[in-house]
Formats: sequence, structure tokens, C-alpha cells
Amino acid sequence: MQQNDGAVGGMVRRWQLAETLRNLREQSGLTHDQVLAELSGQGRWSRPKLSRIENREQGVKAREVEQLLNVYRVTESSLREWLLELANTPRERGWTVDVRKSLPEDFHRFLALESALVASRQFETLLIPGLLQTPEYARALISGIGPQLPEDEVERRVAARITRQQILARTNAPTLHAIVDAGALERPVSEPRVMRGQMRRLVEAAELPHVTVQVLPKSAGGGPAVEGPFSILTLQDPIPDIGYSEGPGRAVYIEDRDQVRDYTLRFGVLTEQALSQHESTALIDDLGRELE
Repeated sequence: MQQNDGAVGGMVRRWQLAETLRNLREQSGLTHDQVLAELSGQGRWSRPKLSRIENREQGVKAREVEQLLNVYRVTESSLREWLLELANTPRERGWTVDVRKSLPEDFHRFLALESALVASRQFETLLIPGLLQTPEYARALISGIGPQLPEDEVERRVAARITRQQILARTNAPTLHAIVDAGALERPVSEPRVMRGQMRRLVEAAELPHVTVQVLPKSAGGGPAVEGPFSILTLQDPIPDIGYSEGPGRAVYIEDRDQVRDYTLRFGVLTEQALSQHESTALIDDLGRELE
């Protein structure tokens, strides 16, 4: 059982707390009704409330956690202290708060997940992954997608995107495995100078021990790639992997285990179809040199 909260975001802490409380109840062999019977007279408890807490739909106070631990006969001091600490720690506020102001509302949940990543597997067909974009590339991309955006709004969104990249520089940086379709590399989002800098950025990122960059060549033909871009997000235990995909005006979060398993299998096939990291960086480097 993971007991090292570290820099994990508030959302992850709440998930850990809820999942652990549910597991402890099940291990004790108690039903919701039996728990409520033992909690009688100890506050405003109800079956819906207990269910919402276990399903992460409602927060739980430290005092209530202590009551539940008593009912579940949890005596291990380290476990009790950890769970009470999770309940007492306020929701973290940091760079994600400022970044949210410059990004679409349906992307906010992704930010919370991204800030707590352990690993990310990402497949892109039309553009360079956001965590690996240069400011110049991001600016050209954002301006191209939203030509109606005023210049100051474009700059705010560029700053937000570059700020997100700090997770790759932290001491406990997540692993990033990005597979990029060759077409995204060949698409001239901006002038040659910008594209050359973006190619250089990809090659430099691939040199990091926790970053893998692969290129899916056109020769790969049909297969999982034709179904479009997607990501698989891995967070700390006990949170299961989450699938993510986005399109114009929408962001889709996949938590169904079977669907996430399908995403994982698709990514595995793409990994085999893509060029190796060495071949990929050589190709990217060649593309950059062609722009000189």
C-alpha cells in the first residue's frame, strides 16, 4: 500500500483515501448498513454519504476518517497516521491554478491528472505532443487553430503550455513515451526556422532518461493509428490507468477497464510499428537539417 504522498496532487490524495477506506471496509467484512449501525450517534452518517465517500464523490473529514478506522478495527499506527494526514492535507494549489485560466474548462481535469503523473504514453497524429513543444511551435499552432484569438490570449496559452512542461524537469519526473506520426513532423506549422527548432527540441528530449520518442512511419499503413490520437495516463496506486483523447470542442476521459486495456494494446502495437528511438531521432535530425 502506497504511503508516500510526496508531491502528489489533491485529487490523487482524495482518490487514495477513498480507495483505501473502501478496501478496509471490505477487508473487515462489513456492509454499508453494518458500518452505519456502529456509527449510530456519531454524527450525520447515511448510506448515500458513505457510498459517495468511497466513490470519491464527497470529501471526508479527519474526524470521520478516525470514526471509520475505529469501526474497521484498524490499529496500525502508521496506517492511521497516513490516512489522517491525507484527510487533513488541504488541496494543493500551484501552477495548475494559474494555467487553468488560459485553457478550456474541459481540459482542467487533464491538468490535475498531468500534474500527478507517474507515466504517460501518448500517440499523436497531427501535432507534436504539448509537453515537447517549443514556445515558437506552440505559438504558431495556437494562432493557427484560433485565428480569432487576440495576441495577449495567444501568449497566455503559450505560457500555460510551456509551464506544464516543468513536470519533466522535476526530481520525480514521470516517464513519457511519445509516438508521433511522421505526418506531424512533415506538416509545416510555421516557418522553417520554427520547425527546425522543434525538431532539435524532440532530439534533445529523447536524450533524457525518462523520455522515449518514436516516429510512426507512413509505411506502417493501416492499424491502430487510423483511429486517431490518444493518451494513457498512469498515476500513483491505487488509481488505475486512465485513457484520454480529445478533439474539437471535447475532451474524453476513459476509466472503463476494458476500454483502457484496449488503448494499452493499441499503444503496444504502435510501439512495434514505429521506428526505434535511435532510428526515430536520426529521422527527426535529418528532417531538421533539410530545413536549414
